[in-house]
Amino acid sequence: MDKHPAPTETTPQDAAGCPGKSAGRPKAADVEARTQELLHTAASLFLKNGYTKTSLESIARAAHVAVRTIYVKFGGKAGLLHAVLAAKRDRFFRSQPMSTDMRPLREVIGDFARQMHELINSQEAVDMQRIVLAEAPTNPELGDAFWNGGPRQTREMLSRYFARPDVRAQMRPDVPVDLLPGYLMSIICGEQVLRFMRPSGTTRAEETREALERRLELFYLGILP
Repeated sequence: MDKHPAPTETTPQDAAGCPGKSAGRPKAADVEARTQELLHTAASLFLKNGYTKTSLESIARAAHVAVRTIYVKFGGKAGLLHAVLAAKRDRFFRSQPMSTDMRPLREVIGDFARQMHELINSQEAVDMQRIVLAEAPTNPELGDAFWNGGPRQTREMLSRYFARPDVRAQMRPDVPVDLLPGYLMSIICGEQVLRFMRPSGTTRAEETREALERRLELFYLGILP
C-alpha cells in the first residue's frame, strides 16, 4: 500500500515553492496607480513627439505594459488621449462639484473660472493645444479625442449648472442660458492666439489674472439683475 497517498486538494504555494495564500487579483489601489502611471507616460510622449508620431508600442514599452492592455482599457490611441485629458481635467474640478455647489453664482463661477484659467494656461496644456492645432486637420481622431476629453465635458458641466432652477433664478429672465457655456469659456480663454504665438514665460501671471477678473465682471454685468 502506498504510504503517501496523493492529497485530494492542491495547496497554494508562494513564489519560493512554500505553501501560502493565492496571489489573487491585484488590489484596486495598485491597479489605479498603474493606470495613472500609464496616463502620465502617455502624456509625456504625446507632448514630446506629437500625437501622430507616438505609437502605442512606444507608450506600452515606456510604461511597461502590453499593447493589448491599452486596447482593452482605452480602445486605442484616441481613447488613451481622451483618458489623459479627462484625468487632468478631473483633478482640477474634483474639489467642489458644480452640480452640488449651493454658493451664490458669482462665487461658484469665480472659482471655476480661476481654476479653468490656471489649467488652460499651464505650459503642458498650451503645448498640447499646439499639437492639436497642428495635427488635427490631417488626423480627425485627434481633434475628436481632444474635444471629447476636455472642452465637451466642461461645457456639458456648465450647461447642467446654468440649467439648475436655483441658479437660473439668480440671473435675468431674458438671459439665453444655452449660450452661456460657450460665452463663459470665451471669457476665460481671452486672447487665445496670443497665448499660442508667444514663447513661454513672456506674459506675467499677475497680468493675466487681473485681465480675467475684468472680463468676469463684464460676464456678471451681462447675466445678473
